[in-house]
Amino acid sequence: MTAPFRTAREIRDGVSSGTLSASQVCRDALDRISAENPSLNAFLHVDEQGALARAAEIDARHRDLGPLPLLGVPVAVKDNICTTAMPTTAASRILEGYRPPYDATVVERLNAAGAVIVGKTNCDEFAMGSSTENSAYGVTRNPWDRTRIPGGSSGGSAVAVAAGLVPLALGSDTGGSIRQPAALCGVTGLKPTYGRVPRYGLLAFASSLDQIGPIAGTVEDAAIALAVIAGHEPRDATSVAAPAPDLSTMENASLAGVRVGVPRALLAEGVEPEVLKAVESALDVLAAQGAVLHTIDLPHSRHGIAAYYLIATAEASSNLARYDGVRYGVRAAGAATVASMYEGTRGAGFGAEVKRRIMLGTYVLSAGYYDAYYLKAQQVRTLISRDYEAAFEQVDVIALPTSPTGAFPLGERTADPVLMYLADVFTVGANLAGVPAVTVPCGFTGGNLPVGLQLTARTMDEGTLLCAAAAYQRATDWHTRVPPRPSSS
Repeated sequence: MTAPFRTAREIRDGVSSGTLSASQVCRDALDRISAENPSLNAFLHVDEQGALARAAEIDARHRDLGPLPLLGVPVAVKDNICTTAMPTTAASRILEGYRPPYDATVVERLNAAGAVIVGKTNCDEFAMGSSTENSAYGVTRNPWDRTRIPGGSSGGSAVAVAAGLVPLALGSDTGGSIRQPAALCGVTGLKPTYGRVPRYGLLAFASSLDQIGPIAGTVEDAAIALAVIAGHEPRDATSVAAPAPDLSTMENASLAGVRVGVPRALLAEGVEPEVLKAVESALDVLAAQGAVLHTIDLPHSRHGIAAYYLIATAEASSNLARYDGVRYGVRAAGAATVASMYEGTRGAGFGAEVKRRIMLGTYVLSAGYYDAYYLKAQQVRTLISRDYEAAFEQVDVIALPTSPTGAFPLGERTADPVLMYLADVFTVGANLAGVPAVTVPCGFTGGNLPVGLQLTARTMDEGTLLCAAAAYQRATDWHTRVPPRPSSS
């Protein structure tokens, strides 16, 4: 099914020229959210009054505001990104109702670019999950099949875009949490180079892996958003002082001569046949458009999941120690001692998956196990990074499936954490190496579930990455497909 959802660029251009009213665009988005969110649970918080007031201000002043890149565009923000206008809970009971005293840098930049932030989206608690089933506030459902997961942890943001509730959303990506849900929901998701987008105001999960990025209906919209939110931030020690990516050639980009690496050994097992078929067809399109395909090797990638789930849990154990009921968030009532207050607060406030990862991380950092587990995982991470560096001496981008499967049924893997973790097998490498990666729709399974093609590029080379993805998107129409309405599903 194809429907004329407006892109962020179309809305911006329409509001800038006066042919569209920001207020009406906002009202339309809020009406869609009101109609669809009860069955999707994509949004945890909607700021209707604030969004309409912001849109009215834009209509009154749009000629004075100038050519802002997101003027009048409704945007959703993942609920682990700080906003003063709305609660920021990270989908956890331990932060229920919490209102940060400051906006994240990316939120400041969205507002400065003329965006209208309409709400906060559901996610796995503290971004820990691959299915958005770990939220304390209910599961989010895939709009292509509401009995299936949307992916995670940025499932709410991916669903909000895929269902046409907003044209653009922000997510965070620690091991695939932007790309995997974007792929399973049939939209575009971009994980920038680590440090490209400031993390100031992002509730930390794994600080050496976390990265904020956009989810959009098109590569062009994702590129517009990246240009807005990227750039050095002195309040973030990991923020890189690098020039903005040059996206000026993206509109006319060609795949002619682009060297595309395909790690064939990684596709030999564990990939659903329908997913593999869609990705192979996408590679054929790349070749037909002039790309040169090369078989490459990423020999240490098979250890990526193990290394990732040691490093990420260790950092989570450290980062989540601050949620103790003392300074902010929920505090357990009736505790007789400080120790019992800590225990009661964290026991009631954190969900099962967060507790599992804290315990795993604490274990691998403990005396006697640090060298055997955490240090070894960091050494493997270095080898994976070197694999990518070697590959990029031969090719310009690397192509893989984003997810080895289509969206699986809700509840299917909740009792098997290891099977759930394997959903990230093709995405964790980019986070461990810190390189940029994008997913674009490339087909469907026989059950009409979206499949994503993941492209990865060199550090700080989002220009090449987005040009290649945009050229593929111009040659195909998968990104124009939208989910059926509930009445026809």
